[in-house]
Amino acid sequence: KDFTSSVQVRGRDIADRAAAPTLALSLLSLPLVGVNRALAILFSGVGYHMQILGPLSVLNFLQLLAHQGVVIKDGRALEQVRDIDTVVFDKTGTLTLEQPHVGAVHPYNGYSEADILTYAAAAEHRQTHPIAKAIQLSADERQLTLPTISDAAYEVGYGIKVRLDEKLIRVGSDRFMAMEEVTIPVELQSMANSAHEQGHSLVYVSIDDHLGGVLELCPTVRPEAKAVVDSLRQRGVEMYIISGDHERPTRALAEDLGIDHYFAETLPEHKADLIDQLQAEGRSVCFVGDGINDSIALKKANVSVSLRGASTVATDTAQVILMDQTLNQLDELFVISEHFESNMEVNLYTTIVPGVIIIGGAFLGMVGYGGSIVLFTGGLVAGLVNTALPLFRTQENGKG
Repeated sequence: KDFTSSVQVRGRDIADRAAAPTLALSLLSLPLVGVNRALAILFSGVGYHMQILGPLSVLNFLQLLAHQGVVIKDGRALEQVRDIDTVVFDKTGTLTLEQPHVGAVHPYNGYSEADILTYAAAAEHRQTHPIAKAIQLSADERQLTLPTISDAAYEVGYGIKVRLDEKLIRVGSDRFMAMEEVTIPVELQSMANSAHEQGHSLVYVSIDDHLGGVLELCPTVRPEAKAVVDSLRQRGVEMYIISGDHERPTRALAEDLGIDHYFAETLPEHKADLIDQLQAEGRSVCFVGDGINDSIALKKANVSVSLRGASTVATDTAQVILMDQTLNQLDELFVISEHFESNMEVNLYTTIVPGVIIIGGAFLGMVGYGGSIVLFTGGLVAGLVNTALPLFRTQENGKG
């Protein structure tokens, strides 16, 4: 998308507004300072170089961010990040990973935790969905030896059943157990209710026709999330979590990460309304999301961020994509946005100061037409060097 920095606009405005007065000043000064110095004033070019320096700075900073794994599709975000005072995170898939982890194993009917986890991991051994991977990882961490299975049958969305040492093992949801006519004891209901209130998922494991135990799967918080939140807090940025989960697990995650505000039990269609609400309070909002139902909120936010590997709708809508599929570069986005603004301010000085010196020097009899060309060109060269400095520094740091 077309993008013009506010500093660049300011430079263009100065150049446009200065054009007529510069021409008039040159004509009026002609009888006083002569043709040579009148021409110097005419070619002072106050603000003119911003038309060259502005786009170059934008391109260099976009390249700098791309080298660090941040792709900006809408250049306006490069400048707007600097004004962000509120960051809103979608919970699932953004602050937490797609793959959960086994938080607890609840054995039943005399089986041990190792028995239940071994049966479940063996059944899910060839599966690639997140729950299967979580079970397999937990078995690997406990160094369990998995027996060979046979006759696997997978019911999409429900569970899997396999033959193992003459036993029929079923692994899946409570609905799958009901379909297979496996009774879930009433005494496990309080445990199930507590798990659901905390936003945990339950995977039931049965051996033949009776329940052997339950695996409790918990959301896995991104390992970098805490450090990213701490960095943003040090910048004075307020943070919110938006989640469709119950209030209890959302509050627990917010407390764990040190985020003061959260919206729980939020319907997908209401996420954008919450962004509108924060903006109505005068906040400049950055929304970080990855799901299909985040697209409207991403569009509403002042700056929208998603992660590579997120839903196609989210990555198509977001202005900024974090290419390493983590939140690690989010704080760097804020840092580089500040550097970009500083770089553009220096550009502005390099295009205004030489012009002012030319005009002042011409009236004082110190600068003629030749001197004005030198100062005009020197300002452009100084500006070009300034636009390239971020890339030079990055290359030097890379070599170091």
